[in-house]
Amino acid sequence: MNVLITDDEVQIRKGLRMKVDWEKEGFQIVGEASNGQEALEKIKVTDVDIVITDVRMPIMDGIEFVKRCNLEHPHIKVIVLSGYSDFEYVRSSLIEGVKDYLLKPVAPDELVDVLRRIKREGKEEKKKQIESERMSRVFHNQLEEIREQYLLHLVKEDWSEPTIAIERLYQLQLEAFANENVEVQFVTVEMRTSNRNRMNLKELWLPFRMMCRELAEGYEGTYSFYDASYANIIHFIHRVDLEPLKQNSSFIQTVQRQVKELINVETVIGIGKVVTGLKEFKSGFISALLSWSQSQLGSQSQVIDGTFSKEMFEYSPDFEKRLINAIENMNHDAFKTNIYSLLGGTNNQSIMTFSFSSNRVLFLLGSLARKYDLDTNDINNTIWNCQQSIWELNSQNRVIEQLIHLAQSIIERVNEARCSSNGAMIVENVRRYLEKHYASEISLTTLAEQFHINSAYLSEIFKNHVGQNFSDYLIKLRMDKAQHFLKDQQLKIIDVAHLVGFSNSGYFSTVFKKQFGKTPVEYRKSLNFSQ
Repeated sequence: MNVLITDDEVQIRKGLRMKVDWEKEGFQIVGEASNGQEALEKIKVTDVDIVITDVRMPIMDGIEFVKRCNLEHPHIKVIVLSGYSDFEYVRSSLIEGVKDYLLKPVAPDELVDVLRRIKREGKEEKKKQIESERMSRVFHNQLEEIREQYLLHLVKEDWSEPTIAIERLYQLQLEAFANENVEVQFVTVEMRTSNRNRMNLKELWLPFRMMCRELAEGYEGTYSFYDASYANIIHFIHRVDLEPLKQNSSFIQTVQRQVKELINVETVIGIGKVVTGLKEFKSGFISALLSWSQSQLGSQSQVIDGTFSKEMFEYSPDFEKRLINAIENMNHDAFKTNIYSLLGGTNNQSIMTFSFSSNRVLFLLGSLARKYDLDTNDINNTIWNCQQSIWELNSQNRVIEQLIHLAQSIIERVNEARCSSNGAMIVENVRRYLEKHYASEISLTTLAEQFHINSAYLSEIFKNHVGQNFSDYLIKLRMDKAQHFLKDQQLKIIDVAHLVGFSNSGYFSTVFKKQFGKTPVEYRKSLNFSQ
């Protein structure tokens, strides 16, 4: 630790140097000053941890120096020296920032004891600071994870309540995308390398993902997210009003340059169409994927700009609802009829339109498969094979057959869940759904509609299998998540409330206290005390 000695008498300063074996004790004297003003000037240009200062000095005395030092350099520890006549007065004044007071002439052992204590406390503070910073990084990474998961949910999962989606965007501080007129673009970025170095991509995935997250933070209105279905790929959502994205846009060029410079791989970038509002997010996301799918094979960097295509894609929410109803009602023929009406080749659609529409159907089926716990290797392989067939752009019949086969597998699972004698499978599906969507506006009625069963029956079997009613279970789940988030000191109480699905911090605090016997503020203080 670096020490600055401040006293207007040269002999006192020399004496202090001789009283302690500074190097042996782990200290280094980095300078001297004859008054408080001179000490402040030296602190500005020198790394100082401890200042030993006299009280009586010209120009600026020790008392004024301590006040200024604590205000401008609060990390510096100050030891105040005082003559007998001033000692009791100075010590009783309790000036903020002073670690200890010593009576002149200073006894060497007293000075060593004070220095050792400051050194010991400094190590503890440094340890706590490192741990606090580590915890902050962990929890802020988790907040970013939640944001990424929700963005993926908006572009891939089935959601039908814009009001709930908008509220969740506000809770996750993504309100820029809540405006119904917001214009956005999606960008798909794949890292590529030569075949012989392909194994290195697994090792580079985490650095690539973290780099993309940092790049997004540097551009206002831009966020990154990823989909485990696509290896080595990161997606971005970008607000168009800040800068429409083209091949020569600064963001696109920065992504390619930094990925090449920092992790030494090439990038293939697909730029999607401009779309307006939440309801068009899926279309924008798929258009970026379609741009990316037109890239040439090989490891060279490429940018494919799909924004110049004049072709419009028609895929109505009503049609998607018909497909969902066909699955949920276990009507395979209805699903088949609707698929052929959309993709069957009698409507003179282009390959691009077919690819877009079939991707929308695949996203829908993937969402339903996860909802009914069909996230198995067989189903994932089916989804992946279907995706590959779509990208081939010349396998229309195979794509239709694969979609119908996937739908049949989901229908069989739905039937199995509905026909289970005690409802255990339905309850387990509901619990998984709540684990993902606990922060959304959820009621027993909406859940029953989601799973196409009677709400009274769902209430009964849920309590039988879980041991508590639905509302108590949801509150416990939210409060457990809240405990987790409260460990991050940088999250405000209202932020935590929003993250677990409460729009009002007062009501959140009331529920939290009822659950744990402490308010969120009291709980957070108890954590600090234990640390």
